[in-house]
Amino acid sequence: MPILNRTNPFFKQNDDTGFGIGSSNGQRFVNRDGTFNVRRQGGSAWNRYSIYNQLISISTGKFIAIILLFFILFNLCYTAIYLALGSNQFTGIAGNNLEEQVIELFFFSTQTFTTVGYGRINPVGLASNIVAAFEALSGLMSFALMTGLLYGRFAKPRANLLFSDIAVVAPYGGITGLMFRLVSSKEFHSLTDLSVKVNVGLQVMEDDKPVYKFFDLDLERNRVDSLPMNFTVVHPINEKSPLWNMNEADMEKADVELYVLVRAYDDVYNATVQQRTSYIFKEIKHGVKFVPMYHESADGSITVIEMDKLNEYRQVYPV
Repeated sequence: MPILNRTNPFFKQNDDTGFGIGSSNGQRFVNRDGTFNVRRQGGSAWNRYSIYNQLISISTGKFIAIILLFFILFNLCYTAIYLALGSNQFTGIAGNNLEEQVIELFFFSTQTFTTVGYGRINPVGLASNIVAAFEALSGLMSFALMTGLLYGRFAKPRANLLFSDIAVVAPYGGITGLMFRLVSSKEFHSLTDLSVKVNVGLQVMEDDKPVYKFFDLDLERNRVDSLPMNFTVVHPINEKSPLWNMNEADMEKADVELYVLVRAYDDVYNATVQQRTSYIFKEIKHGVKFVPMYHESADGSITVIEMDKLNEYRQVYPV
């Protein structure tokens, strides 16, 4: 049930998040990878989905799997067509049974599709030549599309930020602070003029009904000139914070979710990049603090960022 019966006038309410005021029913508004936890249904599927956007946004492993699957299925379809036309439409087929002919025609299809054309098997009938011509044209068009997709994936500006898996509530300046940290995952990506905006969503009672309200969280520092090291984002939990006097149970009752938006300028892409993430109440640990994730090299000449310590923390007081 909601934890707040009314909102403090000091709270900076944000009505412009685009999430509305409906209850989340325990579901997060933003996924950890920054995508919105929203699904569209009804209407035309063609209008709902962007194939190009999906293919340049999915993981590398899924992208490679889709390309291999397309290549295999495409050539299997043409292999079936060549088999239907009959082996008399080709010269150079050495197979004496159906299995051997299927294998030979499949690889003939891949050679035609890629325009390699080794020449051992050749179409001699009109029908087989027409089909092979269309396959070669399809292959050229497919490679043109593939080039565009590969360029889109490599050239798409990305922030390349890693966020800690958890946020923590830890001692800060005589009170407590809500903290999470982030770091650039790439060695030579130089992010500058980095800004951070954090909103918190929680349920409040309004006209005897639970509604979701979003509030801007004041940060100790909401921007840095550059990000050569890790950056711990801190929200002081004081009287002006909507999280004031909230313990772990209170955050669960209010279904607390942090919505994080980071923007920066990337010298590599020569463009402004951004990245989102979120933390729900289950991912906020109380009474712990992050351990340092950097140290100086043995000769003191360089600072070493220990990426594997991004999520490490230690207990500072009982919850």
